[in-house]
Amino acid sequence: MRTHRAAAFAGAAILLTAGAAAAAPTPPPPPKPRIGDAAVATAVTRLDATVRDVMRRTGIPGVAVAVVHRDKVLYLKGFGLRRTGESATVDPDTVFQLASVSKPLSSTVVAGALPDPAAWDKPLGSALPGFALKDPWVTSHVTPADLFSHRSGLPDHAGDLLEDLGYDQAYILGHLREEPLTAFRASYAYTNFGLTAAAEAVARDHGTTWQKLSADTLFKPAGMTRTSTEFSAYANAADRASTHVKNPDGTWSPRFVRDADAQTPAGGASSTARDMARWLRLQLGDGVLDGKRIIPADSLGRTRLPESVSQAQTFRGVPQFYGLGWNVSYDDAGRLRLGHSGGFELGANTNVTLLPLEQLGIVVLTNAAPVGQADAIALDFFDTAEHGKPTADWLALTGALYAQQLNEGHRSTTDYAHPPAGAAPAKAASTYTGTYDNPFYGPLTVTADAKGALTLSLGPKPLRFPLTHYDGDTFSFVTAGENAVGRTGVTFSDGKVRVEYLDAEHLGTFTRK
Repeated sequence: MRTHRAAAFAGAAILLTAGAAAAAPTPPPPPKPRIGDAAVATAVTRLDATVRDVMRRTGIPGVAVAVVHRDKVLYLKGFGLRRTGESATVDPDTVFQLASVSKPLSSTVVAGALPDPAAWDKPLGSALPGFALKDPWVTSHVTPADLFSHRSGLPDHAGDLLEDLGYDQAYILGHLREEPLTAFRASYAYTNFGLTAAAEAVARDHGTTWQKLSADTLFKPAGMTRTSTEFSAYANAADRASTHVKNPDGTWSPRFVRDADAQTPAGGASSTARDMARWLRLQLGDGVLDGKRIIPADSLGRTRLPESVSQAQTFRGVPQFYGLGWNVSYDDAGRLRLGHSGGFELGANTNVTLLPLEQLGIVVLTNAAPVGQADAIALDFFDTAEHGKPTADWLALTGALYAQQLNEGHRSTTDYAHPPAGAAPAKAASTYTGTYDNPFYGPLTVTADAKGALTLSLGPKPLRFPLTHYDGDTFSFVTAGENAVGRTGVTFSDGKVRVEYLDAEHLGTFTRK
């Protein structure tokens, strides 16, 4: 969160002696680079072994890595398979889905579209038709900076479950007004569709689409020829890394396809290690690439300022902030550290980390669901550059953090797979069948087959979920999609039905028509 320094000093007195102002204290010197060429070379030399060790320990199929230092690409390599069961291997030009590493890429695009850093603070106004938040005052004041730094007041991952059900971007952005809000600009909650709304509004304010704005502002000028914000470009790429999920036996399979077009500025971009190396050079060059100014330095610099406190204390013992599409922190030497991870539970994990003062950056792309792999490779690299060798087992640490986040999701505390002893029987199927309405999630339909087995249908297509009886008027079904939480409860009562996993923000009750 940004603070106003003037307020902190409003009560300060100016002491005068003998008619002259007291000498101002000398500010501390700025931090200096600490990582030399030899240290970077040591870290680069270790990378092959690090990647292979992570792949061996996790079993993930494929990885691509790029390292940039002082405007030179020192490392650019692919490992493993694009898709299990096939022979094609990963190379520097293999296209991966970036997941949330799309966010700093998108903030780079907006920085190019808004050359005046102050434009980040201009309210969206009517730039995005149909978009509104629950509080009209917040709607009229919310800015791209608010939405890119996750401080709009929207709840965590607002709108993501609508995407899982198959709703498109227009529907999702048009229904964010149903979400409850916390304090505007005083709270942090990570929201893919809040950021998406800001990016789309900037594009429309420029009279174009987000896809064209991204291409014209960044991808084409930077020579990022295999980078796109459209799922179709990834899906149709000949050299493409399929997404993989872990099987119960520990192997990995390409069982799902993740189309993130609805939230493309936040999570729908795709790229290669070679293209991302060019973006790293641009970032570390403060917007200059191959001697050409592509992004204004001042607006790019604005993306790196702390806007929100995202974590009071990280595992490193320091606070973490969120800028505009970047995680922002400072190390013990006062050096700015920028980074972002990306993860699809349906099969991707990525990381980008930069130390701008050292002109050093790494990007790690993988084609498997997050088990800490991309973050571990990046952390091991920077740890080795700093200390000559890693000081921790980073894969064990990051793997545990990802597992903890997964377990802390909206999983039910009820074991619906095992009904209680003496469970009450269900009523006749006709008691539950019918269509129920909800202003946020749309219609829900319950049907019964000839034997009385119930099926719940949700979403625009719709998705069909067989219901399993649990106890009395309570049933369950197995959730699906990026944000699946296993079995969730469905309870019927007084002409209404409550779907447990949709009800975190008290929006999951449907009323019979």
